[in-house]
Amino acid sequence: MERPIRILHAAVNMNRGGAETLLMNLYRNVDRSLVQFDFLTSKEGVFDDEIRRLGGRVHRIPYIDQAGHRGYRRALRDFFRSRRDEYDIVHAHMDRMSGFVLRAAQLAGVPVRIAHSHNTRSEGSLAARLYKRYAGLYIGISATHRFACSSAAAKWLFPMKKNEAVLLKNGIDPEKFAYSQAVRASVREELGLSESTYAIGHVGRFNAQKNHAQLLEIFGGVQRRIPNSVLLMAGDGPLRQEMERKASELGITEQVRFLGVREDVERLLQAFDAFVFPSHHEGLPVTLVEAQASGLPCYISDAISREADLGLGLVHFLSNRLHDDYIARIAAGRERQSDRSSASLCLAEAGYDIRATARWIQDYYAGQREVRHENVNRIYANV
Repeated sequence: MERPIRILHAAVNMNRGGAETLLMNLYRNVDRSLVQFDFLTSKEGVFDDEIRRLGGRVHRIPYIDQAGHRGYRRALRDFFRSRRDEYDIVHAHMDRMSGFVLRAAQLAGVPVRIAHSHNTRSEGSLAARLYKRYAGLYIGISATHRFACSSAAAKWLFPMKKNEAVLLKNGIDPEKFAYSQAVRASVREELGLSESTYAIGHVGRFNAQKNHAQLLEIFGGVQRRIPNSVLLMAGDGPLRQEMERKASELGITEQVRFLGVREDVERLLQAFDAFVFPSHHEGLPVTLVEAQASGLPCYISDAISREADLGLGLVHFLSNRLHDDYIARIAAGRERQSDRSSASLCLAEAGYDIRATARWIQDYYAGQREVRHENVNRIYANV
């Protein structure tokens, strides 16, 4: 029996970010007798143990913040040279930093090198963004294939070849996120919320991109209009303590819950009444797909691609410059609560069922290997 194709996915770590969540959703749903995922990372992640249980390998090399520029690139070079016969396909999920990974894979002779864009802007200081721009130059000469979560993400990472990018939908398990009144009641009881409490929710890493500072200010305005309201924020990150201090400065500490990293986001979403997402930029976040699957009205920044609206009538695009508009629309939304039960089915019909996405990518990987083998056989036939 032929062994499964082993795909090497590159990420900084396998924590609960959008790209990493998509990867794990795919991994759980592919036929692992045909396709196996391995991971090249630089730091420990919460998914590492599950990856190993599913049969995957987690390789670790030091990242730039540990090894420096030369040390990191040397580690990549040494890794691919030592495993040049193990992988025919490398799939990188590090946005512009994927350039270094794919260049090392190219020099080691890996035939299929996929760059995957999950965002529309780089994070960090000016120096960090310039460094990432330099790393991204290698994508143009090293990537053989290009994936993106949205057209905007493709345009950002592959400006000259955006039309060549495959748009891979950030699928989820719609049944897992389907609205349940029983689950809602259970979670709200766990959180100490009455059914009359207006629960505004957010799921995201505490970094500059997610714009938690404005989220807190928006909620402060909503809370003045609706005293019986709370803000529930799931996630963790470098800015969490700063946001806790800001909540205190705004006088809303008692109404804001910092829930930390949650493994039960599908349950937590049932307890929300509205989902607010004022990010400065996004590709097409998985969490917005999940929120729509659970039937939540979503009040999101107009800096996010219009592709984030999956056609369920739930997404409201708002300008981050019009602070009061957010407050008015979210407060008014309390009076327009609608039936949430059909959203997950509609989402599946829109093509965001992870099982269909997993079947597609499984066939895609198999097709790339077949092309590779045909080319090798043709070369030997002509010798």
